[in-house]
Formats: sequence, structure tokens, C-alpha cells
Amino acid sequence: MRTAYSVETVRNAERELMARLPEGALMQRAAAGLAAACADLLGRVYGSRVVLLVGSGDNGGDALYAGARLARRGAGVTAVPLAPERAHAAGLAALRRAGGRVARAGEGEALAEGADLVVDGIVGIGGKGGLRPEAVPLAAAAGRSRGAVVAVDLPSGVDADTGEVHGVAVRADLTVTFGTHKPGLLIDPAREYAGSVRLVDIGLELPVEPELEALQHHDVARLLPVPRAESDKYRRGVVGIAAGSARYPGAAVLAVSGALRGGAGAVRYVGPAGDAVIARFPETLVSDQGPKHAGRVQAWVVGPGAGDDAATVGEVLAADVPVLIDADGLRLADAEVVRGRRAPTLMTPHAGEAAALLGVERGEVEGGRLTAVRELARRYGATVLLKGSTTLVADSGGGAVRVNPTGTGWLATAGSGDVLSGLGGSLLAAGLSAVDAGSVGAYVHGLAGRLAAEGAPVGAHDVADAVPDAWRNVLG
Repeated sequence: MRTAYSVETVRNAERELMARLPEGALMQRAAAGLAAACADLLGRVYGSRVVLLVGSGDNGGDALYAGARLARRGAGVTAVPLAPERAHAAGLAALRRAGGRVARAGEGEALAEGADLVVDGIVGIGGKGGLRPEAVPLAAAAGRSRGAVVAVDLPSGVDADTGEVHGVAVRADLTVTFGTHKPGLLIDPAREYAGSVRLVDIGLELPVEPELEALQHHDVARLLPVPRAESDKYRRGVVGIAAGSARYPGAAVLAVSGALRGGAGAVRYVGPAGDAVIARFPETLVSDQGPKHAGRVQAWVVGPGAGDDAATVGEVLAADVPVLIDADGLRLADAEVVRGRRAPTLMTPHAGEAAALLGVERGEVEGGRLTAVRELARRYGATVLLKGSTTLVADSGGGAVRVNPTGTGWLATAGSGDVLSGLGGSLLAAGLSAVDAGSVGAYVHGLAGRLAAEGAPVGAHDVADAVPDAWRNVLG
């Protein structure tokens, strides 16, 4: 599992480690890893032109020491200090001894644009509120560079803890981060600025519980429900789908398609789109008597395409089984009822729906996804899966937020979320916790989107059809 820790946690771990190491040893470890990553990216170090954008903190020191290592291998290395009097003095001396040079005032932008490699050491993980005005021209010049851009620990101008970006920030091709991932490297919009991420182990001792965690294939494989020899369709779980309307029958069909592929043994459908569901999936158990009379289920999905059917939403929420609420169900669900439920609740809004629930503008959610998902989970006393370019899953009890590492922009297509709701509901019925059902469902759904698309547009039904291939891919 990939993990990320807050700035405060990382700083504490660094202080504890530095107290046990010779002075400067930790920076040398970081610089060695940074230099190796830069060399790999350059391919040929000798004769290459490297420009270091150097701030006044330890980030700048890391860049200077890494630049000295590259200079000793024959690179032409030039440091561009934003404030020469506050730059890391020992790092500057090391660079000069290795044959590097320090740029004169006014040279920085042209040097960055013409470099083979630009190393962004402007601001470290403690930076807040965006870049200072004097750093903005250099960040912009890095963006115009004909060479690659490598960020030290994280791109300057992004918030390490939240993933927020205020104003101009450096866009890196590669970010070399030390000790652990930082939340901003895994969450949009900052993630888009980080490029590829390379983690350098510098020996930090970190707490057991991180700020963020991202499941990997082996984590998901361990959680996927697999039937045993004695399993039957009822032991595997039955998921109920209360979705669709006369206007949106397709939402019911797509939610059922996801549910049938999600590990539960049977799917019960309740709603006005029964004929459409049976025509596409004759194995579905269909009822028109409402959720109370549909038969036993281990979990419900309610909301996709429901229109204004608040009565059905309320009936499902009254059930003493796990419930996934999506789409129209999010608008129709009574917040007090959700908070008062004894069984687990999983809410799956996209950014627009989350904004409406929080009473804020959509841009505020998209710019502060981590804050939004945590606040929704707290406010509703539920597990919340916030869909989008970075899908996040937060539990109302706090703890690590899960970030989904799979997915593709091609999943931004009508009905894709309905497939995910059915898939997640089926995983709930199969016995997964709300956090696991949400994060495993998002992982498999994202991987299915990649497999279905292969670089071309797809429809939601294509994503559903690719779920079995994604499942097999995870299980290996």
C-alpha cells in the first residue's frame, strides 16, 4: 500500500532522525537520491546543461548538493538563487567546488528556458498560500523550458498537505520526494503538477497510520470477495438496487450491470424500469412492490436516476443493512436520517453533488478535495466516496483517507457513476466494510475504464463489461 503523511509528521520524523545522524547526513541522502533521479532522466550527464532554481530553505540545499554531484560528472550546472544572501551556504560552496556556477541577477529566466534539465528547489513542503511574487517568473520560465523539470520533494507552489494550488505553480515532469509521499502528490489539482513521482528512502520512521493511503493490486486482491466451495448465491450476498425512473431507465440498467459483476450472488431490482432491466439482464430478481417487500438483501443501492422519488430513498435508508447512496438519492436523502442510521452508509457524490451538499461552489470542492471529503463524512456521519479526477474515500470516524490510483479521463462519461454504484453496493452485500467497498469498487472500476478505453472513447456499458477483466487482472 502506498502511503502519504502530513508535513507535521514528516518534520517530526526528520528531527528525530537528524538527532541520531551526523550533521548534514540527511540532506546528503536526499541529494544523492535526487542526483541519481536527475541522471536517469538526462540519460547522458556529461555536457548537459542543468539549472537549479534555489530557494532559501532545505529544498534549495538539496538541489545545490545534487547539482554538485551532477557537476562532478561533467554537467554544466548553474544555480539561480532567489535570494543569494539566504541560500544554503554550504550547498553553494559545494557546487562551486565541483565546478558549478551561480547566475548573476537577471540571468535566471533565460537559463531555465534553455536548459536540458531544470531542478525546482524553490519552496519545500512547508510552503503555504502559493508562490511569492519574485518566484513566479522563474516558475513560468521552467514551464517554457525545452528540457525536463524535476521538482525537489514536491512542485513549488502546491500545498503538500491538501493538494491545493493557489496561483502559479511549477509543473514538473518528475517529482523526487523524500521519505514518504506527501498528500499533495496524490490529490488533484496538485497531482497534475507533480508528473511522475519517485520516492527516495532516507530512513524516516513514521507512524503506523498515515494521512492518506492508496491501495495497490495486492491490497485489492486480498479484499475482493471470492466464493468458497460451500458458497451459494445467498451466502455470497444479495444486493438490492432501487434506481431508475420513467425518464431515466438506463440508470437502473447500468447500476444493475455493475452490481452483477461486483461479487454478490444475486441482484434484486426495485423500481419502474423492471422491463428494461429484465430485457438486458434476465438473471435479475425484479419486484415492483417497493424495497420493503423486495425480499431479503445484505445491502442496498439507492438513487441513480431516481428523479424525485424521495419515498423510496427514505424506505431504503430505514433498512438495517448497509446502503450506498448515489446521484438523485444524495439530494433526496434526509441528513438527519443518514446520521441516525445504525448500519453503514456509503455516499458517492461527484464534485457538483458534493458542493450542493456542503452549500459551496463546485470550484471550492475541486480545489480542496481532501477538505471536502472529510467535511462531508463528518457532517453526515457516513463514509464518503468523492468521485473525480482523484477519487477519495473518507470515513466519518477519521483515520486515513484512501485515494484511488486507477482510472482514466475516459471514465467521465454518462452512466459511469451508475456502474460504480452498483459495483460498490455489490461489494457491500458481499461483506466488505463501507471504506473497503468504496475504495475497492473505485479501484476495479477505474481499472475497467482503462482496459475498456485503451486510449479511445467508451460508454458506461463498456466499462461494466470490462469489470471481469479488471477483476482477473487484480487477482493475477
